[in-house]
Amino acid sequence: MTNTRIEHDAFGPVSIPAGRYWGAQTQRALAVFGRGREQFPACLVRAFGQQKLACLQANVRLGAVSTDLSNVIERAAQELIDGKFDDHFPLSVWQTGSGTQTNMNANEVIANRANELLGNERGCKSPVHPNDHVNRSQSSNDSFPTVMHLTTLLELRTRLLPALTKLRVELKEKATVWCDVLKIGRTHLMDAVPMTQGQVFDCFAQQITHGIARIEACMPRLRMLPQGGTAVGTGLNAPAGFDLAFCEALTHITGERFEANPCKFEGMGTHDALVEVSGALNVLAVSLTKIANDIRLLGSGPRCGLGELQVPDDGLTSSIMPGKRNPTIAEVLVQAAMQVIGNHTTITLAGASSTFELNVAKPVLIQNLLQSIDVLSDSVNIFSEKLIKGLDVNRARLASNVENSLLMATVLNPLLGYDRVAQITQKAAQEGLSPKDAAVALGFMTAEQYDQQVKPETMI
Repeated sequence: MTNTRIEHDAFGPVSIPAGRYWGAQTQRALAVFGRGREQFPACLVRAFGQQKLACLQANVRLGAVSTDLSNVIERAAQELIDGKFDDHFPLSVWQTGSGTQTNMNANEVIANRANELLGNERGCKSPVHPNDHVNRSQSSNDSFPTVMHLTTLLELRTRLLPALTKLRVELKEKATVWCDVLKIGRTHLMDAVPMTQGQVFDCFAQQITHGIARIEACMPRLRMLPQGGTAVGTGLNAPAGFDLAFCEALTHITGERFEANPCKFEGMGTHDALVEVSGALNVLAVSLTKIANDIRLLGSGPRCGLGELQVPDDGLTSSIMPGKRNPTIAEVLVQAAMQVIGNHTTITLAGASSTFELNVAKPVLIQNLLQSIDVLSDSVNIFSEKLIKGLDVNRARLASNVENSLLMATVLNPLLGYDRVAQITQKAAQEGLSPKDAAVALGFMTAEQYDQQVKPETMI
């Protein structure tokens, strides 16, 4: 049994590994671009199955593809959606800027599988042809950006937004549980006036709430698809109403509402909507960095740091210092955020690579965007489950900090005036006194008067 088969395209015969479902154009692309180590994730491959299935249903509805072939093409597309052909997309991300080779890869896999289901050999292109049937009423120029929108929306919906929602719940729970735990706030890294640990975590939860809202705000533009624009946006070779029929079919297939972009030129020639999503992820990365780093610092110690938070033990330690515990999970989240911030620069440049009627940096744009969603989804889930959920406070350390804080005397400003309070804090700092003892020593008030005025729980 031979290990290869021969397929033909417009340029002649091509030798293809016998066990593979891709065809001549994919094999030629492999010779040009190579496999590479960076390939599109499975979610994009499966989204192509959904896009091809919706195109088929629209074509059948409008009479552009015979119903005699529709069932077998639909079966093949569904198998692609189900992940049965993930290994049959060998191409590198580093291909033509329109993503044409990956679109052709999808056409060939579906066509070969459909013909096989009919009892024919792979590569025969009959009765199902990769271009004439699977790619009917389409171009890579409208199909690939449609898949970009589809994959991004589905990954946000099914992975990142649930992860963020879970994190917000955990942060809100800590904010509630610690609503009466007093601590000293810090500005410029220095001691400030009192607040509660609950207020710290309520701030974190609010950051995540805003992050979710920013992502949700991008959704209307993601739902607008350029499918039906074909080569340049005019809809050449697509039947009238194809864009509307496609969106109706895709909505039914995915359960997510999609609508036709009324300006296909904008949807194909630019990717502003995807740059917008990346911008929301960039802000989210900044928020997560603040949250993770604050927790790292507040948990520093256990004896020579701030030591206000007790970070749960992850079972890992130092290679040289026995028993040392590090905030590894927080460091994971910070590194993921760094990747997202870097990806946003690439995505911004890719989005700016729109010339005339086509953006020619689609593969690198969607690769980086999907990576951003992926690393954030995974790291946020780990952060919620393995750090925030088990986080605790060091109540003794917090109480000691509050009792000895110099800036507790700030509440005396209306009574004594700024200058006298400054004398209190200066004397306390220089002589190692509490603010109370310093105020009494200066003769500004009695101990009883100080206690009546300086009550931390009333200052928050």
